[in-house]
Amino acid sequence: QVQLVESGGGLVQAGGSLRLSCAASGRTFRYYAVGWFRQAPGKKREFVAAFSWSGAATYYEDSVKGRFTISRDNAKNMVYLQMDSLKPEDTAVYYCAASLLGDPGSEENKYNYWGQGTQVTVSS
Repeated sequence: QVQLVESGGGLVQAGGSLRLSCAASGRTFRYYAVGWFRQAPGKKREFVAAFSWSGAATYYEDSVKGRFTISRDNAKNMVYLQMDSLKPEDTAVYYCAASLLGDPGSEENKYNYWGQGTQVTVSS
């Protein structure tokens, strides 16, 4: 069982960068698979990126591939999402999620621990 808290969101112009952080509590966090999701106003939550517990595999939604990078620091119980070349369509609340049940990848319903989200706004 873990608790997740996101931070690092804010307002940035198109083409800029942000680094989101997800702080986790729990001594077994390093064994969890992790992912990032986002939800724009009036839209459903969608997958952004995921990182397996071992770091052997990463997954990215097509629209962010090449611009976003997911990483983790198990010694600090942290997960990060580096976002470069931001676009207005990236505007959303971003959530981190975790699962001990294997590698869920982009499958939202397989993540059973969620943070409260951090707002990212990209202006034109």
